[in-house]
Amino acid sequence: MVREASSDEEDDNQALVPEHEVTPLSPRHDQRQFGALEIANGLRVRISRRLRYRRWQWYLLAICLPLVLILVFFSLDLGRLFRGITIIRADSPGDRMREAELRALFLLRNQELGLLHLWNQTVPRSRASLPSIPSPPSNNSSSATVIADLPGTPVPASLEEFRSALLEQIKLNKQIQAALLSPHRGRNASLESVDDNVDAYLSGTGVGVCRKVDRPTNRRTIEWKPKKDRFLFAICLSGQMSNHLICLEKHMFFAALLGRVLVFPSHKLDYDYSQVLDINHINQCLGREVVISYDDFVVKMKYKLKIDRFICYIANPPCYLDEEHVKRLKNMGISLGKIEAAWSEDAKLKMQKKRVVADIMPKFSSDDEVIAIGDMFYADVEEEWVMQPGGPIGHKCKALIQPNRLILLTAQRFVQTFLGSNFIALHFRRHGFLKFCNVKKESCFYPIPQAAECILRVVERANVPVIYLSTDAGESEANLLQSLVVFDNKLVPLVKRPNHNSVEKWDALLYRNHIGGDPQVEAMLDKTISAMSTVFIGASGSTFTEDILRLRRGWGVASHCDEYLCKDELPNFIAETE
Repeated sequence: MVREASSDEEDDNQALVPEHEVTPLSPRHDQRQFGALEIANGLRVRISRRLRYRRWQWYLLAICLPLVLILVFFSLDLGRLFRGITIIRADSPGDRMREAELRALFLLRNQELGLLHLWNQTVPRSRASLPSIPSPPSNNSSSATVIADLPGTPVPASLEEFRSALLEQIKLNKQIQAALLSPHRGRNASLESVDDNVDAYLSGTGVGVCRKVDRPTNRRTIEWKPKKDRFLFAICLSGQMSNHLICLEKHMFFAALLGRVLVFPSHKLDYDYSQVLDINHINQCLGREVVISYDDFVVKMKYKLKIDRFICYIANPPCYLDEEHVKRLKNMGISLGKIEAAWSEDAKLKMQKKRVVADIMPKFSSDDEVIAIGDMFYADVEEEWVMQPGGPIGHKCKALIQPNRLILLTAQRFVQTFLGSNFIALHFRRHGFLKFCNVKKESCFYPIPQAAECILRVVERANVPVIYLSTDAGESEANLLQSLVVFDNKLVPLVKRPNHNSVEKWDALLYRNHIGGDPQVEAMLDKTISAMSTVFIGASGSTFTEDILRLRRGWGVASHCDEYLCKDELPNFIAETE
């Protein structure tokens, strides 16, 4: 091809006609020119070929080099090669351990400073010299020192404050342990989540963990100033005593709203409330007569008994009254007015509507002498207001509804005899609870071994020597539970209230006043003992438990460790439904 190209150029040169006549070149000169052209063309072709070859080499290198680097990165621990630099594999066990050690060191320095502050508060302020220690490490300082007894450090004014300060150091120590353990918890473990739940790990001290819950200072209340000649007749029919007490509390709220005296029902229609409740206590707390017994009502009405009007909160059935209870009222000599629902449209609803005071007043305000509103247990009305600690009504006592004085004294004597000041109360509901719990979305009936584990966790936090057991469980279940409640290689006694024995005097008051052995008195006694405990474990879904919690909140003895049995857990085995 070189030769062909050269030949073509020669033909072109010969075809050109010069503008001026020139002497023709000699043949020798033509040969030299042809040789030079041939060399130049060959050199250009070789250079072009080399450039193309080297370009492919660069492309190949650019593709292979990243692959080689990736293979090197995953096959070598670069942290070992560049230990003095910041190129480290963050998830390697050694690096995570080193990070945990540094955090633990930081926390230890903080704990050292905090403990020295506490120590200095036990030493007279007149000491001439105070030790200085390095300040806790921070991002902005490296060698600064601080005086251990810092000015402005609050001196604990009481033993409780000093215990609280020590508790903070215990928590800090738990954070240190968590930091050192963090590399062993797995790659996805969150150290901060461990630190935020330090209370769950505190055991054997009881310091601050199970302290009392502060009573609310801004309780929302209503004044109860009834007209002496206007009455609200209480009717409570649903369930057992605990349900009826909730119903009565809602009746009291309505009586206060409507300015009426509340009439407690007769034992012919309901329970004998005078045996289980301190009715006079309610009037004493408000400084006026706001509730009366059925017998007093009979006297005030001069034996002309009547209920002028039924304004039913529950629409279906109206006032939750059935034919049997209507017949009982009539047999007691009470003439009955018309029974009608306040919201007739509610009869078609499956769930009760939530109501507020603005809904209630227009419907229930009446100038009739005696009215009734029916069973209120299922009424969903101002729940936060009604169920708050101390109740919705303004009064000067801790709790408005509380046990009969004889029951209260008997409970105190039982605690002094069998339990002492530091005990857990456990409401362990079993009878009828299996079926009740298993139809719920989340069952609340736990196998006994699982229940024992949950109880032991509370025992560990509360540091108590004994448990009061309020239960309807059979002997086989109670005995199995007792055998499994073992803490620190010691059996934690489960104390049940014994049957009456004339030799033991703790329950003498009840039998001397002829109310001992009554089932409702016994149930209220169980509630009262449980309410006096250091920590209470209840049964989720039980109104018996809710009544105990109401008393504890009202008396100001509720604990931060109070909880439902196995809270936030599901039973580890659930039977199929029928």
